[in-house]
Amino acid sequence: MSAELIMQVQGLRRDYVQPSDFIDFIGRKLRGQGKPPPVQAVMGVDLDIRHSEVLAVVGESGCGKTTLGRMLTGIIPPTAGRVLYKGRDIAGLTGAARREYDLAVQMIFQDPYSSLNPRMRVGDIIGEAPVVHGLVSRAERDEYVCSLLRKVGLDPGYRERYPHQFSGGQRQRVGVARALALKPSIIVCDEAVAALDVSIQAQVLNLFMDLRRDFDLTYVFISHNLGVVSHISDRVAIVYLGRLVELADTEEIFARANHPYTQALLKELPVLSAGKRRFDPISGELPSPANPPSGCAFHPRCPLAMAKCREERPVLQEVAPQHWSACHLNDVSGAAGAAGPGTPVADRHLHNAPQTETA
Repeated sequence: MSAELIMQVQGLRRDYVQPSDFIDFIGRKLRGQGKPPPVQAVMGVDLDIRHSEVLAVVGESGCGKTTLGRMLTGIIPPTAGRVLYKGRDIAGLTGAARREYDLAVQMIFQDPYSSLNPRMRVGDIIGEAPVVHGLVSRAERDEYVCSLLRKVGLDPGYRERYPHQFSGGQRQRVGVARALALKPSIIVCDEAVAALDVSIQAQVLNLFMDLRRDFDLTYVFISHNLGVVSHISDRVAIVYLGRLVELADTEEIFARANHPYTQALLKELPVLSAGKRRFDPISGELPSPANPPSGCAFHPRCPLAMAKCREERPVLQEVAPQHWSACHLNDVSGAAGAAGPGTPVADRHLHNAPQTETA
């Protein structure tokens, strides 16, 4: 895999202003309250995306994954921070450079039922944009659409059908063909298999990997399912409440997860075992991004939380080669010298029990 950077995310942030009607405005005035706080969907994310890799972005629903993906594709602008494509800030791109970026970064959406126009035939859904952007002529469009349908495993004769005449898996394949039609370099997959049956998920994942090889694609694969991620990704970025909390190669994440949140997610993965296993879900609920906790956002749910976790936000630090984690327990272990870099924080905690207190 090439180490060439194709996209960089620097300090990316996105806030949403909560809508307020007249009644809510009057009520807040009477209670002496000001405007509602903004929803902090993404807060200061830094990422490097390498050419031809599959980078998985993983986290619970509501953690900001989709917002991050839509900022990468330019669908929504960031409140702060930058997205660099081939070293250039996309906010400043104009003319041919902007057109190159708009075509090069495409998105496959989660819901194959609502992401396709129900009034358009599949041939038009796939073939309209390439003609508009001059990638193919109108005379070449039909053959171009047929070739794309073959690539995604659909009969070219289906191009005259409407989306409602397809199954969920077939519709997602149409969405894949629509993204491929603009000859992209990067495809952002937003929970692209979450709405599909398990057997169909495997087929679509295999399709993604075949297309990656055939078209030299880079994927940003957004998911909440670590089981799916383990089969498709090269690196995994774990996101919690809008912040990046751990980043490493996939093998490293599954073998030596460092952050307590990542460890908790891995414990929930189903395993094939003859013995009984206790299901121990993450305690509590995801806090509101409109009112995030102080310090480490995970501390209200973390069994290893210390006083420092409630007061100071941890920063990403390299705990092993190319393995980054944002957890104060790494500072504690480093000071004690009881465990080497990359040791899971749960194990480090055992070496430093007198210095910690439970939340």
